Amino acid sequence: MHNFIFDVDGTLIDSEKMYLLPLHKTLLENGYDIQYESLKKVFGITAVDSLKILGVKNVQKVLKEWFSKIQDYKKYATVYDGIYDTLEGLHQDKNNRLAIATSKIESEFHRDVARFGLDKYFNAYVFSNEIKHGKPAPDMVYKGIEKLHADPKQTIYIGDTIYDLQAAHAAKVAFGLAGWRTKKSDEFKEAEYYLVQPSDLLDIND
Repeated sequence: MHNFIFDVDGTLIDSEKMYLLPLHKTLLENGYDIQYESLKKVFGITAVDSLKILGVKNVQKVLKEWFSKIQDYKKYATVYDGIYDTLEGLHQDKNNRLAIATSKIESEFHRDVARFGLDKYFNAYVFSNEIKHGKPAPDMVYKGIEKLHADPKQTIYIGDTIYDLQAAHAAKVAFGLAGWRTKKSDEFKEAEYYLVQPSDLLDIND
């Protein structure tokens, strides 16, 4: 593999609490009796799609209130152990091309990714406002392939959710499950790679 396309939340950055704690607070304030654990099923897809799946009717109102709170929860986001070293190793190989394909919009990317200095390792970025359909549709991965001028047969999409796996396979590329976030289960039996730790990516860089 020489083309590595990464999801962000739950893959590069542990941002679950940064997003879901303010979402939970916002939903409760708006009269939605939803348990925190129930929110995990929508982690990693676009915010609008998440609210629709959760049955929120006043989507734009809740979205605005939710996003206004996220800034207060930034302290909960951290880069996963081993990510910096792995990205550095992949980046140093001039045969490799790296991209981010995320459900974030560009302003969220700067708030959540650039502040950790991760952006310097990547050749291209795909944001949700650039594509028509979010994950599990393949649009995001297709756009990453396009921006990298990549051969799909030499491309892997790394993510942590079933939506990531479905998007990768719909785009006809291999999928690597971020095992530092999500343990392997029958749900992910079709994943080509189970990555116990980020450095495992260096072993498939041939």
